[in-house]
Amino acid sequence: MTGAGSRVFVSHLAGVAVFDPNGDQVGRVRDLVVNLRLAGRPPKVTGFAVELVSKRRVFLPMNRVTSLESGQVITTGVINMRRFEQHSGETLVLAELLDRRVQLRTDETDGPAAPKGSAAPEGSAGETVTVLDVAITQVRNRDWEIDKVFVERGRPAAAAQRGTPSSGWWRAVRRKGETLTVDWTAVTGFALREEDQGAANLLATFEQLRPADLANVMHHLSPKRRAEVAAALDDERLADVMEELPEDDQVSILGTLHQERAADVLEAMDPDDAADLLSELPEGEAERLLQLMEPDEAAPVRRLLSYAEHTAGGLMTTEPVVLEPDATVAEALARIRNSDLKPAQAAQVYVCRPPTETPTGRYLGLVHFQRLLREPPYTLLGAIVDGDLDTLAPGTELPRITSYLATYNMVAAPIVDETGHLLGAVTVDDVLDHTLPEDWREAALHGGPADEDDPPHRTDDRYPTAEEAAADGR
Repeated sequence: MTGAGSRVFVSHLAGVAVFDPNGDQVGRVRDLVVNLRLAGRPPKVTGFAVELVSKRRVFLPMNRVTSLESGQVITTGVINMRRFEQHSGETLVLAELLDRRVQLRTDETDGPAAPKGSAAPEGSAGETVTVLDVAITQVRNRDWEIDKVFVERGRPAAAAQRGTPSSGWWRAVRRKGETLTVDWTAVTGFALREEDQGAANLLATFEQLRPADLANVMHHLSPKRRAEVAAALDDERLADVMEELPEDDQVSILGTLHQERAADVLEAMDPDDAADLLSELPEGEAERLLQLMEPDEAAPVRRLLSYAEHTAGGLMTTEPVVLEPDATVAEALARIRNSDLKPAQAAQVYVCRPPTETPTGRYLGLVHFQRLLREPPYTLLGAIVDGDLDTLAPGTELPRITSYLATYNMVAAPIVDETGHLLGAVTVDDVLDHTLPEDWREAALHGGPADEDDPPHRTDDRYPTAEEAAADGR
């Protein structure tokens, strides 16, 4: 453990790996749990919310932490696998304290030293500042407390509503603010509920997360905080995250957005995911959103909604990689190299007569990416197309789709209508999404269906002492 007086800023701990004494990774830090105390006393850090490899979140008490140094957290080797649930009186630092607007009530600062002979910056009583970060330190009794708050002056209270991190207005506001570090006792207002809390600094802490991991973070936030984070995300990022959330969370978030913004997010989602989400809404509300979408964006979604849910037409994506027969291997490889494509979509290209937008001209066949890698770049796709593979009709039921993919060892299947036009492609991830139990996303975000009374997970061979066992209670 770092020695007494050592200070760590919490943003530096977000996503940090947690290791057992043998050097095996147990999980990653997703938040810190603190207890706010009365009479201005600094909050006590009780432990970490740790996300295990299985995506389950568990509580790691601070007395089980032996080191916070070198960008890693090292434990004693015993972790209780009971799923983490936030108790009354507990506060999550990253989720609930960052971006808070609080009042500066003293002129004490701990920022860069003022030039010799000049006065330090002064903060007037009641001045509103925004929390960018907090620092924890170990005190003499080996407890950890929040002792410093890194704040920004000058950001208007409505910043979260008037702009997003991608807007020029927001960046201009960010440049104007003066930052300073103050004692915890120098600010007030952390215990008050804030109606319009921003989310820029929380998002900056997790900006490197994959959409599925950010979805996990958002799933564990309160509905209020989840809506604030969604409001701060740009449309593309929010669309990517929405696709990874359980349907209940998707519907809840969509309901917090203005209808124009909701339509923009639906446009940024894959058409099949947007159709799945709209199918969960009342018919009238879904139709209003479709009318707000751009016609060319709404058209494939409407087409998908016309098919039964568990058929090829209802499962397919309307945006497969389609090329004409006189396109070259080099062109095909350039198309599937696009990082925005999911791996299953990039596994093969479909060769069709013009037009190449679905529904296409006459479907000729497909070329798998392995074949593309074996051929010279100048080879025409029409010369290597596989036209013998059976296609699926849009009314094909899910069991038949599953057996088709298994029989031909495919990760995607072409969906062709009775006149020979390519309508789309069903990918293996869409099939799994509808084959797994309906609540599989929520179960995955919670780390599986293990029982609350699971025994402690041991990363070493010993049993916990009586003191350690008692310390698991909060």
